[in-house]
Amino acid sequence: MMRLSRRGFLAAGAVATLAGCGAEAKPAQAGELLRSKAKLPTPFQVPLPIPPVKKPTRSDAKADYYQVVQRKASLEILPGLKTEVMGYDGLLPGPTFDVRSGRTTVVEQVNELDVSTVVHLHGGHTPAPSDGWPLDLIMPTNGQHAGHHMSGGDMTMGKRTYTYPNRQRAATLWYHDHTMDYTAPQVYRGLFGLHIIRDDEEENLPLPKGDREIPLVIADRAFDADGAFLYPAAKDGPGVESAYMEGVVADVTLVNGAPWPVHEVDAVRYRFRILNASNARRYELAFDKGPATFVQIGSDGGLLDKPVEHRTLVIAPAERFDVVVDFSQYQPGDEVTIVNKLDKNAGVLRFKIARKAVDDTSIPATLSSYAVTPRPSGVVRREWQFRRGDAGGHRGWTINGKAFDPAVMQAQVKLDQYEVWSFVTDVHHPVHVHLAPFQVLTRGGSSKLSAYDHGWKDTVDIRPAEVVEVLVKFTAHKGKYLIHCHNLEHEDMAMMAAFETI
Repeated sequence: MMRLSRRGFLAAGAVATLAGCGAEAKPAQAGELLRSKAKLPTPFQVPLPIPPVKKPTRSDAKADYYQVVQRKASLEILPGLKTEVMGYDGLLPGPTFDVRSGRTTVVEQVNELDVSTVVHLHGGHTPAPSDGWPLDLIMPTNGQHAGHHMSGGDMTMGKRTYTYPNRQRAATLWYHDHTMDYTAPQVYRGLFGLHIIRDDEEENLPLPKGDREIPLVIADRAFDADGAFLYPAAKDGPGVESAYMEGVVADVTLVNGAPWPVHEVDAVRYRFRILNASNARRYELAFDKGPATFVQIGSDGGLLDKPVEHRTLVIAPAERFDVVVDFSQYQPGDEVTIVNKLDKNAGVLRFKIARKAVDDTSIPATLSSYAVTPRPSGVVRREWQFRRGDAGGHRGWTINGKAFDPAVMQAQVKLDQYEVWSFVTDVHHPVHVHLAPFQVLTRGGSSKLSAYDHGWKDTVDIRPAEVVEVLVKFTAHKGKYLIHCHNLEHEDMAMMAAFETI
């Protein structure tokens, strides 16, 4: 289906030397750098924006109803230049949904773009018709579409209604485009946003709230000389130019849609919900100076049982980390910067300590009733191999040696039964499973996990030539779902597999 350049890949022998490195192996970037042509601003001059919270158009006893319009908008991302984005409500990122566990969210998505789209609630425990099957296209309202010539799904014209029961723990989810073969460029151009679920367990904790609870949606992008997004799309079909088949890594870091922003904080604790919305870039976040650390309180699927302190925070595409940072040991006038150690300590976001203030928050030693599920005996085991492929004319990325075929179910999985799934890689892949969260059991053959494997996850970062085992159980919803790599260039090059829950 796609052509794949070998350029930039690790040699097989080099990859093999990393096997068995386990939790101590260092992360790395997977991709090719795309450089901007625009004049880039001096970092830490633009204020950090906060995405607006979406308001329902109406509510009843059980549900809240929303309408989102997918449309183009001209935004000033780089100072003095205009960038055309494809945005939910024309925003970058899209509006944040802030909802209650157990209360249904109904979203009518209206497509006023010139391409077909699909919406996936990433991390959602969602019925199959609303999960974002990559061929369940929303065609543009004008009936025209550019470049998307696909059939075989549940196509709608102009709009589609998605129903999210939200019957799951409080957690930081996100929603984004999931169109077959075109997810990478459409997310890159702006189709992503946050979906936060809250519940009583979380709200009863003495954690920072209000304007001291801040989302940080991190995404790298490149810009043309006139301010337009640069993306190396293939000229003769879906996918990217061959030089970028390993993934697109760009040279401008956006946080909440702003380049290298700055934010004033009080000398108190803050809660940050961090999402890596990049196509392929990993981050190893750290503070450039002072005593601040990241105290992790939650992962993809919600609260941990107890807090975990990190000096650095390694976050792969699609992963979320819910953390508390204590600025109380800094003085008014101090500045502290979050840097990316995987990019020679390049800046990401700067905080300016504005003032001393009263802080009545704390981080409890016990956060949640969540507990690690012991590995059950006698469970079904499945292996998923993530590798570049060169079989049957497909020179792209594969799972179990197969390019994605929406007509082929690679597994039939019974509901309400634990299974152990093994993910096996050739090079770096962040693996995402739809519908159900999982717990990481082993990494590199060892039960000594990475410091970032705690809690319920829906995306796990797997290093070259590594095997990761997870424990998963699907519940409630029967239908077709997906497992795939969340390096979006890999995903568009067919690194997806379908399975069916029965």
